Amino acid sequence: MATLDDIRAIVAGLRSSEERATTGGAAWFVRGKPFAWECHPWPSIPADMREIVATQLVVGVKVADKVDALALVEIAPEVFLRTTTPWSEPKVAFRMAEVDLDHLAELVTEAWRVQAPRYLRREFDGEDA
Repeated sequence: MATLDDIRAIVAGLRSSEERATTGGAAWFVRGKPFAWECHPWPSIPADMREIVATQLVVGVKVADKVDALALVEIAPEVFLRTTTPWSEPKVAFRMAEVDLDHLAELVTEAWRVQAPRYLRREFDGEDA
């Protein structure tokens, strides 16, 4: 089962990233933009999803577009939640207990890439600016 410490280890390798405590739990930012966060059972979440978020560790990440989020939910509905809140779209939320560490690293890294400025992405990819 993946943990928040696993996310912390992944984020440690992503330049200009920081963790902040929020009212909903831990959240990770790159240059002030959120890219991953611990989900909280807010009243605005549909009741069936709120029950999952209240009883399991669920993390949300930014994705490139809504199509990517929908594809993940279609491919692995046991891992990804169909919806949480309309805020911070496009995004996808997933059950930490159901995601393997390689997939977690991919999700967190891609979320960082969505929010990171171009110069950080180029540096990460080993490209010259």
